[in-house]
Amino acid sequence: MRHNPLSEAGGSAEEPMEEGPRTPSGSQTLLRGLDVLEGVADGPISLADLAARLGLTRSTTHRLANALIERRYLILVPQRGYQLGPKLLELGFQAQQQADLVQLARPRLEALAQSSEDTVHLGVLDGDRALYLDKIPGRRRIVISSRVGDRHPLTSTGLGKALLLDERAERWKDFFDEEQNGSKLRPDYELWLSRMRGYVECGRAYDLEENEDQIRCVAAPVRDASGGIVGAISVSSAAQYMDDGRMESLTSEVVDTAHAISRDLGWNPGATAGDRARTPR
Repeated sequence: MRHNPLSEAGGSAEEPMEEGPRTPSGSQTLLRGLDVLEGVADGPISLADLAARLGLTRSTTHRLANALIERRYLILVPQRGYQLGPKLLELGFQAQQQADLVQLARPRLEALAQSSEDTVHLGVLDGDRALYLDKIPGRRRIVISSRVGDRHPLTSTGLGKALLLDERAERWKDFFDEEQNGSKLRPDYELWLSRMRGYVECGRAYDLEENEDQIRCVAAPVRDASGGIVGAISVSSAAQYMDDGRMESLTSEVVDTAHAISRDLGWNPGATAGDRARTPR
């Protein structure tokens, strides 16, 4: 007889006692939740079959599945069972976009790293942080501690500030205030704000040792066909190789590379004029 997942949702008096502690540790719960997603990946599945596949009781499986339904990672279809939800489609689309950006930008980033001899990063906005998607080490004997997958502050990194160039000043203040407990090297807000307005005018941003002592960088935004900022690139090096003069001379190369990547994404320079005009000066 085919199981009805709706009737099974509440469990059964005949099911075995639940294995392990009633409330597993956070990491165990996370792993079990991932197991549930993988167990559903092949198509709709009933609660009983899913529990059997995972080696868990119905009550444990039901509890995990309900949590995933609340976050839209799963849905429950009557007479069919659990299947993957719309949140995974959203994340998959975002992951595909990011992968495309990395693949498309890589040759240009490699050329920039080669010509500058410094470390080059590619990142995107990820909530209230900058997510680093790619890193090409430089040829100098300098260690830049960033890693692909790291999330860094927005208001104290050059790449993060480049991602914020189209934001309104009110949003700048929000991000700045949220990160006040970060680097002790950051300037006061009025000085930071003055610099950001200058960065908007120039279409690039600097990190003046605000995130990490003795590390400076030049960054520029990457735009898509709509003219919106979808990422940013940066060139980072030790302050001894990044005095004010070199940062200024490096600006055109970084901006040109960001523009080239943007054009590869379908960007037209005229699309950003309105965006920049609305940013308070």
